[in-house]
Amino acid sequence: MTTALGIDAKSPRLSWQITGDERGVYQSAYQILVSSSQALLDDNIGDLWDSGKIASSQSLDIRYEGKELVSRQRCYWKVRVWDDKGHTSTYSKPHTWEIGLLDDSDWQAQWISAPKVQNWEAFAGNRERGKLDTLMNAAPMFRKEFSVGAHVAQARLYISGIGYNETYINGQKVGDHVLDPAFTRYDKTVLYQTYDVFHLLHSGKNALGAILGNGWYNMPTRTIWAFDQAGWRARPALLAQLEITYLDGTVDVIKSDGTWETGRGAIYFNSVFQGEYYDARNAKPYWNRVGFEDGGWSPAEQVAGPLGGLKPQLMPPIRELSEIEPIAMTEPIPGHRVYDLGKNISGYVRLKITAPAGTEVAIKYGERLTPDGLVDQEHIGMYAYDAPFQTDKYIAAGTDEDIWSPRFTYHGFQYMEVTGLSEGVADAIITAMVVHTDFSPVGSFNTSSPLLNTIHANTQHSFLTNFHGYPEDCPHREKNGWMGDAHLAAEMAFYNYDVAHGYTKWLADIADEQRPSGEVPGIVPTAGWGYFFGNGPAWDCSLFLIPWYTYLYTGDVSIIEKQYPSIRRYIDFLATKANEHHIVAWGLGDWCPAKTETPAEITSTAYYFKGAEILSKMATLLGDSDAATQYARLAEDIKTSFNRQFYRGNGIYGNGSQTALSCAVYQGLAGEYLTETVDALVNLVKNNNFHLDCGILGTKYLINALLDNGHGDVAYRIVSKRTYPSWGYWVEQGATTLWERWDGENSRNHPFFGDVGAWFYKALGGLRIDEDRPGFKHVNLNPIFPEDLDWVDVHHESRYGNIKSSWKREGKHIHWEVNIPNNTTATVFLPLGRQGEVREGGKAIRQSTARINIIRETDDMKVIDLTSGRYTFTLVNDED
Repeated sequence: MTTALGIDAKSPRLSWQITGDERGVYQSAYQILVSSSQALLDDNIGDLWDSGKIASSQSLDIRYEGKELVSRQRCYWKVRVWDDKGHTSTYSKPHTWEIGLLDDSDWQAQWISAPKVQNWEAFAGNRERGKLDTLMNAAPMFRKEFSVGAHVAQARLYISGIGYNETYINGQKVGDHVLDPAFTRYDKTVLYQTYDVFHLLHSGKNALGAILGNGWYNMPTRTIWAFDQAGWRARPALLAQLEITYLDGTVDVIKSDGTWETGRGAIYFNSVFQGEYYDARNAKPYWNRVGFEDGGWSPAEQVAGPLGGLKPQLMPPIRELSEIEPIAMTEPIPGHRVYDLGKNISGYVRLKITAPAGTEVAIKYGERLTPDGLVDQEHIGMYAYDAPFQTDKYIAAGTDEDIWSPRFTYHGFQYMEVTGLSEGVADAIITAMVVHTDFSPVGSFNTSSPLLNTIHANTQHSFLTNFHGYPEDCPHREKNGWMGDAHLAAEMAFYNYDVAHGYTKWLADIADEQRPSGEVPGIVPTAGWGYFFGNGPAWDCSLFLIPWYTYLYTGDVSIIEKQYPSIRRYIDFLATKANEHHIVAWGLGDWCPAKTETPAEITSTAYYFKGAEILSKMATLLGDSDAATQYARLAEDIKTSFNRQFYRGNGIYGNGSQTALSCAVYQGLAGEYLTETVDALVNLVKNNNFHLDCGILGTKYLINALLDNGHGDVAYRIVSKRTYPSWGYWVEQGATTLWERWDGENSRNHPFFGDVGAWFYKALGGLRIDEDRPGFKHVNLNPIFPEDLDWVDVHHESRYGNIKSSWKREGKHIHWEVNIPNNTTATVFLPLGRQGEVREGGKAIRQSTARINIIRETDDMKVIDLTSGRYTFTLVNDED
């Protein structure tokens, strides 16, 4: 349970975990109290809602069903539960949530902007001449002084500053977010933040200030994706509303309007693609404090602002997560220092410098070096038409030591080429800040294999450094929300991080971009690019796969409720792209293959099938039986046509590639040909020396199809390879992230080969989803035990609690520790050793006092059901 501030749900969903160390703890009932004050809750009076005793094992996503809630309302709640023996718990600790601003009428603030400093025609002319227009692209600053009385009860700041904003009260930064708010399609949706700023105010005069960056709202850089021509484009704009509530109930509202002052400071250029330029000589000390005076400031201009509706930003913010010191510095040519971080990251420099006034320091970022040792941007800067690319500039003021980082840009890089430090610089310390969306970790994976641990760490790092308010393809060249990249990394993300709110936000972005026809673009958000190239079922399927993954991994059906209309429109749209035999030849296919290409009609048609199948399941969940029947029939028709069109006999589909065969198996299309197709697939892999020969789609299909069909050992040999093409090959080349291509060309930080990070949890930890009891209400534990691994330790913090699967070899035996969270169950698959014996807690299974139910037994496997608790199994491989 957590405290939530500024939410927009009138019927929030409430969840809790059940503590206790005994085995077999299971909830049989619950009671929720929701009160309008802490005092009432302390007296066990649920004046807003008292659920009464509800007989149910459900402990996730219980919808509030009390009195109607209104903007700004604060609610206090707690819960108690009954176990399956009828014992009642004490009430939980109290928690709170607070409603944000639900209606447009709640906003008294006006959008404001800096006055236009020159006309667009002149700006365009300067652009054509290659002249940097600092007036147009400087970061505007806004300020307002106001008085605060005594006896403040609470203070809330509701704020949206787009593209990006940093906000201050009395000189102190509000919150620790950077690059805020997250990028959206601004003519459809604009995000705002709610802050508790009580601790930043004091009686008497106060000052509120904000700096705005261009972000994606006012993109100054021309690229192939044309965000500079977006229909929403305008000068950065601010909407701020500070509400100060006193103990007597009165409220003061400080709101953005034409009475605010605006001026320019030290940031004279900023672009998400190009970088940020900062002239410390123009810094305005104390501009965000009371008493600041500058004759160059003028009244802010009230503007219409973006067309998009205001919504609270509920996903985790972007933060500076760590600081990295370079592991090496070289100077290939005089005046050009190159710093190596030893790791490919997303973020920016932190410069600590003492230098004469006017000293200009430039930082050029990249992820590889030229043969002469300088930063190479050839493979990442080709789609930007304006230069320089990924370069920050700092001009010193000549005062005491300055500590500087850019505010309104970020880069993807391992190397920084720094110029301007040669003469007269007394001191300079160069480090780098790692910056990305701050997802909380919920998983851990470790083994006795340094190679596997490194591959897993690289998948995690690539995912995180490619999420800045939305899932990206790369943090340098494009920074685009490619649909295909997102779904291929999603399962890995769910095992490792609490990503549901991040994906929920991005799925809303997709809905904003969807055309009435049902079509969606290849990148989201977009300014219009991606409807004529870059889309197709294999990419667009994020629209239905990620809601489905969210449901499977969290148990939350609300995301399906929200996205169901969009998904249905899309599947109906695909029907218009299919031929009369339900074959879809449109769209991108198995991108970046190692060697063998696979026809896109195979993968596109397979995703059409999968979309129809998932939509039918979603319809069943939502009680739409007619639609469930309709799309189940469609899926079956597609399956029949797929096999008629592509099956060649003897287990071969299409052109006989690994991708074609594994696609049929993984997507559930092989049907009666499953066994022979799996056998053919295994032979393909063996004949290729256990190397994969796939692109981004086939790689996910291949390792999962093998695992799910009894050949996890073959998949393991693929995953643990060190030679080309493989993840291990990248590691041998020094990779600290996943690359775009198996040969290392193009980007070297791309997450779309990252499903191996999910495979580790499924295969080596054995954590498998039970689709009928999602969110790990029931978990299947079925690991493989490769002979060259001594131990594996896997944890996943599900919404019910910690799932543990940790095994190690001791002599000829395997000891396997398992933890099943309270209020959940598990099915455990226990391979039998040569003596056919499995022990729990040192005793034979049938003699154990644990709640163990043997549900199936063969010569080489024992399958058991477990209730919650900790268990220690010994797989006996020989006589004691």
